[in-house]
Amino acid sequence: MDNNQQESLEEKFQAMNNTADTTNEHNPQDIEQNKVMAILAYLGILVLIPLFAAKESKFARFHTNQGLILCICGIILYFIFRVLLAISWKLAAVLGIFMWIVEVGILILAIIGIINAAKGRAKELPLIGKYRILK
Repeated sequence: MDNNQQESLEEKFQAMNNTADTTNEHNPQDIEQNKVMAILAYLGILVLIPLFAAKESKFARFHTNQGLILCICGIILYFIFRVLLAISWKLAAVLGIFMWIVEVGILILAIIGIINAAKGRAKELPLIGKYRILK
């Protein structure tokens, strides 16, 4: 890969990761007290812990929303792949590769969310962060 292609990929990544950052709308004390709850929101089913245990924290609620959307997307995609696999076993290799790529993408988004939460930032995840389930 030459330098132009590498710069182009970096620019695309930066553009994709250029999402809304609402950290300044959150109370710094709330952020410090609820970082652990915010991190838990990105660990699959553990999203239920901050959903019920940190209802009053605006910061934890922000990250719980992000983690909940990520979890729901993962579950929906899993079931879509299972249905497609049940319809045609001939697609197994292609679906397996595609599912692996999707799982890696979800893992990357979860890592981005965990890093943002650990740093005390309320920054939307790329691709799915603009959607709201929780208010």
